[in-house]
This record gives sequence, C-alpha cells and structure tokens, in this order.
Amino acid sequence: MGQIKDILRTMDYGPAPESNVDVQNWLDANEGGFGHFINGRFVSAEGRKTFAVHNPANERLLARVTEGSAEDVDAAVKAARAAFGKWSALPGHERARYLYAIARHIQKRERFFSVLETMDNGKPIRETRDIDIPLVARHFYHHAGWAEMVESEFEGFSPVGVCGQVIPWNFPLLMLAWKIAPALAAGNTVVLKPAELTPLSAIAFAEVCHEVGLPAGVVNIVHGDGATGAAICGHAGVDKVAFTGSTEVGRIIRDQIAGSGKKLSLELGGKSPFIVFEDADMDGAVEGVVDAIWFNQGEVCCAGSRILVQEGIAPRFYEKLRKRMETLRVGDPLDKTMDVGALVSPGQLKRVAGLVEQGKVEGGTLWQAPVTLPAKGSFFAPAFFTEVDPASTVCEVEIFGPVATTTTFRTPDEAIALANNTRYGLAASVWSENINLALDMAARVKAGVVWINSTNLLDAGAGFGGYRESGFGREGGKEGLYEYLVADWEKALPLAKSEKPFKPSAAPDGDAKIAAGGGIDRTAKNYVGGKQARPDGGYSYSVVGKGGQVIGQAGIGNRKDIRNAVEAAAKAGSWGGATAHNRAQVLYYLGENLDARRGEFEELLQASTGIGAKAATAEFDLSLRRIFYYAAQADKYDGAVHATKSRHVTLAMNEPWGVMGILCPDEAPLLSFVSLVLPAIAMGNRVVAVPSTRHPLLATNFYQILDTSDVPGGVVNIVTGERDVLAKTLADHDEVDAIWYVGTVEGSAMVEKASSGNLKAAWVNHGRQRDWASQQQGQGRDYLRRAVQVKNIWVPYGE
Repeated sequence: MGQIKDILRTMDYGPAPESNVDVQNWLDANEGGFGHFINGRFVSAEGRKTFAVHNPANERLLARVTEGSAEDVDAAVKAARAAFGKWSALPGHERARYLYAIARHIQKRERFFSVLETMDNGKPIRETRDIDIPLVARHFYHHAGWAEMVESEFEGFSPVGVCGQVIPWNFPLLMLAWKIAPALAAGNTVVLKPAELTPLSAIAFAEVCHEVGLPAGVVNIVHGDGATGAAICGHAGVDKVAFTGSTEVGRIIRDQIAGSGKKLSLELGGKSPFIVFEDADMDGAVEGVVDAIWFNQGEVCCAGSRILVQEGIAPRFYEKLRKRMETLRVGDPLDKTMDVGALVSPGQLKRVAGLVEQGKVEGGTLWQAPVTLPAKGSFFAPAFFTEVDPASTVCEVEIFGPVATTTTFRTPDEAIALANNTRYGLAASVWSENINLALDMAARVKAGVVWINSTNLLDAGAGFGGYRESGFGREGGKEGLYEYLVADWEKALPLAKSEKPFKPSAAPDGDAKIAAGGGIDRTAKNYVGGKQARPDGGYSYSVVGKGGQVIGQAGIGNRKDIRNAVEAAAKAGSWGGATAHNRAQVLYYLGENLDARRGEFEELLQASTGIGAKAATAEFDLSLRRIFYYAAQADKYDGAVHATKSRHVTLAMNEPWGVMGILCPDEAPLLSFVSLVLPAIAMGNRVVAVPSTRHPLLATNFYQILDTSDVPGGVVNIVTGERDVLAKTLADHDEVDAIWYVGTVEGSAMVEKASSGNLKAAWVNHGRQRDWASQQQGQGRDYLRRAVQVKNIWVPYGE
C-alpha cells in the first residue's frame, strides 16, 4: 500500500470494496433456484426449467431462476384477478399504508438492495447506493400519497384492473417501482415480468411484499424471456399493459394487443440530443456529458448520446471532454471508487462493440478512455465519436453503451434541426447561461423531458415519457397515474347496435329518389389547406337522407387526398405556436358564425338524418355550446409545476400532438364532428377529419364556417368518403402523430394495429356507443387530456 505523502501527490485511488457478504449468503441460501411469486407465495423451482443469472463484472453464476410458462402466467393473472376486487375496494388510506410500509422496508435494506443490484446488473455501487435505491423508496413514498388522494383528485375515475408489466434490465428495481407503485396506488393488481438478465432485485422485492403483509395476489412476479412477456401482454385477463424497453418490441406489443381493449403505455428507446451553446458553463457541460452518457455505462434510454456543440467552442470542448474522459475509472462495480462498471451481458458488449466498429468504418474518429479493462467481465471503455455524419449509423441507432457522437452547429435553428432529426423523442439536455435561449430550445425540441443545464434528473413527482417512436404515456407525477385509471363513463359505455356496413358507391342510381330541388346543383368538395378541393380519384357518391331521398353528392376520398390533407396540416404548425388566448378568440368567432347560419344547419340535419325540428334544434344548440366550451378551455387547460426532490422548477407543459387524424361516427353528425374536432384544435393540434360517411354534408357545410372565422388554412382539413378505408391510411401515415377513431370493433382493431408503424397514440371506442348529447360522454377534460402530451422541463431554481 502506498504512503500517504505519495497518495497526496498522485491523487491515486486505493481500493474501496463494498462488502457483499449479506447478499452472497442470501444467494447461497437459495442455491436450489428462485421461483415465481404468485398469490402471495414463492413457487418452488424444484423440477422446473430454469435459466442462469450471471454477474456481468466477473462472469460468475449468481443464481438460477424458474423459466415462466403459459400456465405460470395464467396462475398469476387469476391470482391478480381474484385479489383485484378487495384491493380496489380498500379505502385509499389503507392502500397508502401498504405502499408506505414498502418504502420503509426498502429504506431499511438500502445497502442490501444496492449491492444486489450492482452484482446483478454491473452498474457501480455508488450509483445504485446514491441514485437507484433512494429513487425506488421515493416512488413508493410518493405514490402512497397519491393512494391517499386518488378518490378526491381523480373523481370519476376507477382502477383499470389487472396490469401486465414488462420491465428492462438497465434499472431493474427502479423500473419495477415506476410500474408497481402507481398501479397499486390507483387500486390495480399486478403481474410483472422482470428482465431475464436481471431478475434478482425483483425477487428480493417480492420478499418485502410478503414481509409487509401485502394481500396475496396484489403483486405477482413471473420470470422468463420474451415469450413469457408476450404471454402476459396477450393474456385475456390483463386489462392494461405497461412496457419499458426497445422500440422494436414496443411495436410488436402494440400490434399484438390491437383491438383487445387493453390500455397501453410504452416507454421506449431514445437518441437524445445534448445541446451545448457557446455561452454555456463549459466545465459544467463536460460534467453533464459524464452524467449523460457514461452514467450506468450508457445503458440509459434517455442518455444524451448525441452531443451537439456550437461551432466556435467545439475544439476546446472536445479537448476538455477528452481530458475528463481520461480520468474515468472502469472496473469492479463493487469498488466505491469506480465511475463505470460492466455492461449487462456479453451479448450487449458484442452489440456495442459492433456498432462502434461500424461507426469507424463509416468515417468517424473514435476517442476512447485509455484504461486497462479487467480481464474478465463485459467491460467497455467510455468513448465518443467526432467527424460523424448525422445520417451515420452511430448517430441514428441507439447504441445503449458508453459511447456518444458529436456534431457541431452554428445557429439555434440548426441545433433544433439536428436535435429533432431522429425518429425518437424521449429526452433532451440544453446548456446555456442565456435563460431565454434555453427555454426557447426547450419549447422547440421534440422530447418528452428537457433538462436545462442538467441531465438525467428523475423523480417520482414528475412525468417521464417520450414523443414519436419513444412511445406514449407517462410514468411519474399526476400524468403518470392516469395511465392506471379509466374514466367511469368510458368504462360503462355499451356496445353499439350492429349496423349494415355502408360502402359509398360512385355509380349513378337511376331509381334513386331525388329530393325536391330546383336550385343550382352544388358539389360538396373536400377541404384541404383552407381551400375546397375535388377528390383526387374524381369519384363522388350519393348522400341519402330522410325517406331514402338523395340530397346531394360527396367526394370519395382516397390515399392521395389524405396525403394532401396531412401535408397541409403539417404546414400549419404556427397554430400550435399561437397563444391560447388567440386560439380561444378564433373558436368564439367560429361559434358566432355558426349561429348566424342556424336555420340552414337545422334544416340540413332534418333532411340528412330524418330527425324532427325539435331534435335538430337541440343538436345544433349542443354543437354551439361545445364550441363555446372548448373556446373557454383553450386558455384554461394548462400545465403544472411539479414538486420534485431536487431544486428545480419542473414545468409540466401540455403540448399538442401535432397532426391528428379524427374519424367521426354516423350518429349526431354535426354534434359528434364538433365534439371531436374542437378539443383537438383548442389545444393547438391540426386535424385531418373524416366526417360521417352517411351524413357528410353537415361537415362540408361547416367548412364554409371555417372559411369565415379566421381559422388558418390547414388547421382543419376535411376528407369525405368511406371511414375505415381512410382510417387505415391515416393510421399508416408516419406524419400523423395521434388518431381518434369512433366506429366499429373491427375498425378500432385495425386502427390500433396500423398505428404501430410510427407508434402514434390511438384513442378508439372499440365499437362502444357514446351519447353525444351527454356532457360527461361527449365533452370534457378527458378529451382535452387526450389532445395533448406532457413535456416536463427541468429548470434550475435556487441552490
């Protein structure tokens, strides 16, 4: 051992090993293998197929764990279903006491869990000790509070039921807490599958559940590989699926459960930008990079893996980054002096190494820490690329290792273009001493979480989740609890009566009854980009109204019409940037102009649908009231400031999805059209709407109201035709960010399945009938909440 005087001169670290005796004793006591945790007890592993769990830092066998079968999943789901009734009926305070007890027991065993997580996953002990496990306890404490308040704060909502949850290997216990804590707080029961590479902390957590007396069946844990996860997601007894993992698997799950009626939230991959402006605290930004990409060996979905540096400071920044990288220590993760541990498995090491080689082949220059790696274990030295093209493999693909790419920019506009040049949208980090610039960038970057002069800050009190192919739904905060609740009105909707399918025909019908006319024949066109447009295919169909009479023709839209409408909507992005007050004024004006043509619309309602004068007046009045309601809400449905543990103002901002596809039903053709389109545009979205196929003329008359009401061209686009044909095109379209569909069971399944392409958020009715005249079913904050996605912006605040 060196002398103190030499150590003070060299500043070399000595070894500081963390004892793993308690964990090893626990593993030795279970050398026969770990079983599933089902219905409050552990199922014996004896005689069962098992898989091996290794320490990635030294390749030693840690344990053997039972491989889950379809029968195991079925038993776990049945146990969760049996427990749901009593658990959901408990007063919130009683559920809170269990969550509080779990939090306390985790705190009392923090060091045990920290060591176990490090041995199982390979991450440094100082990360599990100081970040992961304290955050696990924080999630259960925080959600104990929500359990206390759920009945009053979420009035009109109920727990979803049995939740199937599948978590990844990068934050094994923290991901478990993110999933289980809100589910239990809301009154649900759970069947969870840990990652097969890192199941051990979930097993220890199950022991805590038993220790605190959690009722049997409330939490069930089934181990296994992807097949086990698929069995959980696809099980008919599961009401809600929550998945964290790769975008590819998320797409498979979306496709697998389409049409099942299961609620779904997905937290998927990322390729997050780390943007450094020339006025940034450069040393602080360099330390930010350490936390952004070399934290947890870069095995972080929100890692700042794309470093964007303003051109004037790039050489100096890269030099500082290289010097800082040289000081990183890589080695035994149980040594408290280590900065970087082992990748989770040899397979992950091989993947990272392969992508790095690809980056070099494509012309990138690799800078890597000059460290001596341990002889055994899945270790990879921290690195970053320079001189890479934004279209190169390493800039586009999620490496999920301690490797970043660097790119320069000149202006904020160029920085935003580079930052948003990705199919992902999970997180972003902005570094600047100019608060105006930082907040402007935070508003413009397409990401669900934005950190200003900081990175990788996580807390139970703030929502976490992505845009685009990083998934949909949020975890944490009030917005995260909604993922485990369902509106009572929506849950109680009856199935609609089956109707004979209606397929518009372009063929003339010489035997058709013609409504008495005499006026000039008017052609109802589509409405695209603020202009009337003939359908691309040149086909129209007869609209049959009261008494089977033909009252007009409407266009049969096709793929090209939808494409044109989406393009027009995409160009109208300034609508989302307008102030909420200005949007409200436009919507009030829309209502004013509609009221001026009351007689025309009431007559058309009667002629088109056959309802009486009194019913037509009632539908018109309700439609007008809906417009005024959403005009009122446009500047009142706002965000929040979350109370997070760190000294930050964490802003939860409601942002529009962007371009939304809206497919309207046949019933109440004016009222349902207004009820679906108005909340979307009130929140700043642009819409491509397909109105009632049977009664489209109400919508084609409505676009004349849009023309006179200062609604910018492209904000509302209307394409008439066969609903489900056009729905498929909208659901397939990669530039459509969200889709609402009200129609049949089969159409709902089709829309959800087609939406898996770019993982757009889909709200479908599964063939259930709404009462559009009902204030609860036809309007309200549920519509507004589903018309936005929440962006959490972390702004430093105080010391």
